[in-house]
Amino acid sequence: MAIRILIADDHAIVRDGLKMILETDMDMAVVGNAADGNAAISQAEALQPDVILMDISMPALNGIEACRTITQKLPGTRVIMLSMHNTHEHVFRSIRAGAKGYLLKESLGSEVITAIQTVMNGKSFLGAGIELPSRVSIRDILTIPKGPLDSLSDRERQILQHVVEGRTSAEIATILDLSAKSVETYRSRLMKKLNITNIPTLVKFALQQGITPTS
Repeated sequence: MAIRILIADDHAIVRDGLKMILETDMDMAVVGNAADGNAAISQAEALQPDVILMDISMPALNGIEACRTITQKLPGTRVIMLSMHNTHEHVFRSIRAGAKGYLLKESLGSEVITAIQTVMNGKSFLGAGIELPSRVSIRDILTIPKGPLDSLSDRERQILQHVVEGRTSAEIATILDLSAKSVETYRSRLMKKLNITNIPTLVKFALQQGITPTS
């Protein structure tokens, strides 16, 4: 039976390119695609794919938060992050969110196929160009003390993503179906937890922690 794959990326050309590469392998079938994190969650629940190739920088809900939700709801689905970012923060947050693999977008098509085969065999996969600190393994990442972002609730991390992307409280409220006052309350609460007093510092902190605006 073919490995069923969902592709989540906000660029159609990337989704189409990956689909063409994967379907050269007779043992793989692309069953769906999504352009943002929320759509990835909905598609994953509906299709229950074996593997999801997940971009990190997507609008509305980033790939790491989508990965966290999907792996909690669908523990049998393996998520492989596919990103242009190779910082330790991005890799660590992805693995902690439940990702089984991490690839750079510059990866060869053959490496993407190898990554899928590897995670389907119950192993983790880090692509070429991904370097962990000395003597740190993927298993170690799960035992490293949690970072400051882990003190935030799912909703607070979601709002932080929108703040990083430059949206106003009114815009965030419309997207999340909340009142602007609720958004401001969440934002105030998360800033208090992080001991940050202004928006520029909050954005700088988020970028350092691997929360990136969509490209």
